[in-house]
Amino acid sequence: MKLSIAIVGLPNVGKSTLFKILTKQEITIANYPFATIDPNVGVVTVPDERLQKLAEISRSKKTVPAVVEFYDIAGLVKGANKGEGLGNKFLSHIKETQAIVVVIRIFGNSEIIHVEGNINPLRDLEIINAELILKDLETIEKRLSSLETEKRSGDKKAAKNFEVLNKIREELGAGNLAVKYVSEEIVRELQLLTAKKQVYLLNGGEFEAPHELLDKIKEIGADYIIADLSSGSAIPELIKKSYEVLGLISFLTTGEDETRAWTIEKGTLAPQAAGVIHTDFDKNFIRAEVVNWQKLVECGGWNQAKQKGLIRLEGKDYVVQDGDVMVVRHG
Repeated sequence: MKLSIAIVGLPNVGKSTLFKILTKQEITIANYPFATIDPNVGVVTVPDERLQKLAEISRSKKTVPAVVEFYDIAGLVKGANKGEGLGNKFLSHIKETQAIVVVIRIFGNSEIIHVEGNINPLRDLEIINAELILKDLETIEKRLSSLETEKRSGDKKAAKNFEVLNKIREELGAGNLAVKYVSEEIVRELQLLTAKKQVYLLNGGEFEAPHELLDKIKEIGADYIIADLSSGSAIPELIKKSYEVLGLISFLTTGEDETRAWTIEKGTLAPQAAGVIHTDFDKNFIRAEVVNWQKLVECGGWNQAKQKGLIRLEGKDYVVQDGDVMVVRHG
């Protein structure tokens, strides 16, 4: 699977700075056919020290890291849900992503104009979430109308979806996000913006983050990092945090041709993980040979690990762990 994240925020909060940092770390385009994409998308490698160590013991010709796509969304302004600025384009791009990084300006440089006239991070957070809520309410109202007709005809699924959307409408009306409803099928179908996990990137120094802002982020149930984007040090932590909030891990394959990281959801069973490598591996899965990456490196290679009895045979019920090195056996 491919991780995609939308970068959102008001104008002049550091979104462009973040995107410039990201694109400097762009992967080698030749290795990734999907990397030839619109100029507002930065493809960034996931920092992973394990790859190089495994590549050394396997003498791999190349290493292929996991990647994240960051979508640089047009600056948000009040009224985006009604099409103000690049509003509708902005909101439609977010729908295609799995998570949202909300860039909030906490630094106080008077030379950089703030679209709202002054620095107020809590207000900025509320503007962004209000726009997401208003757009979702519009989406929900349209769907409720058609569900009501389907419900009258005796459609039980439509009746359930009608009930779920009404609950979400109440939540949004109270100013809350829809994250807790993310597992509902209708929510995934509609790609509701407020159901996407959020990570807040507070652009500035630790001392510049107001307590009320941090309290609000905790109340929402989101994660945050505080970083001065001009330093460029935020990227590894941002990617790591994005993996955490989305419940993603990496398993690894290694050999003479290549050492590669594969992104899966935490809790994925071995056949489905194998299917990330190739769809036939899922359908024709027999078993997987598995060893922890660190144990493999310590042994100095696959054969040595096998001799020490460290290679385990795992079947269809095995839950793949972060850092597992796998060889898939299939029919």
